[in-house]
Amino acid sequence: MSVSNAERARPARRGRPVAVADAAAPSTSRDESYRDVVRRLASAQKAAAPGAPAYSVLVNRPFGRLLAAWAFRRGLTPDAVTAISAMFTFSGIALVAVVGPGVWTAALVPALLVVGYAFDSADGQVARLRGGGSVAGEWLDHVVDAIKISTLHLAVLVMAYRFLDLPSEALLLVPVGFTVVAAVSFFAMILNEQLKRGVAARSGAATLPPARVPLVRRLLVLPTDYGVLCLVFVLLAAPMAFFWAYTLLFVGCAGHLVLALLKWRRDMVRLAAEAAVARG
Repeated sequence: MSVSNAERARPARRGRPVAVADAAAPSTSRDESYRDVVRRLASAQKAAAPGAPAYSVLVNRPFGRLLAAWAFRRGLTPDAVTAISAMFTFSGIALVAVVGPGVWTAALVPALLVVGYAFDSADGQVARLRGGGSVAGEWLDHVVDAIKISTLHLAVLVMAYRFLDLPSEALLLVPVGFTVVAAVSFFAMILNEQLKRGVAARSGAATLPPARVPLVRRLLVLPTDYGVLCLVFVLLAAPMAFFWAYTLLFVGCAGHLVLALLKWRRDMVRLAAEAAVARG
């Protein structure tokens, strides 16, 4: 996965309190119509993170909202929604490694991954509809994300080794490198978030809402979007076209990660200085 994953465009995590208007107040799943639930979720949607790319914000989040309303009205728990997300996602990943490229996998794999990603957005929204989540739910959410981030690229590695006639075996390092980039990106984002929340809690400073980001910026970081990665699998009908497109995404994600790490390091240095001043 990429820097987007998971995570910059997700609804509020299930283990964290959410301060929203009464539109997000809990109710029983049969109290209102499907359209009313969707409308309530839309009115209480938190702002997307500044780095969130366009697909995650403009496509996956609204899709997840529809699935969240469906799940809520059927009484599903956030953990159940996470399990559904995992079922779709890991089914798609298994097809990549076991079946390999072809017309059927070109149709099934992206569909499974896209629906899995949307359910990944839906679990937090279901938690908000039910009045809040739990630390256990947040833990499960992160663990499932961490597993899928690495296994997706490892499945591409297995597929490339078993089914593709690559011009050089050195190209097998592309999915290996993508695995590293995705894992580091995800871990660094989660760590950044936890450290910022910890500093804010100790200093008593209020957490500012994310600044509004121009659409152009969200479009520029599309190569880092997990949703775009899911859609690239439609090229499995033309295996080498898929691999070269996948390689381009890897180059984009790797370059973005280098720049992001430099920025995140500056942010951490600034936070450390602010914390030292607060301690006086």
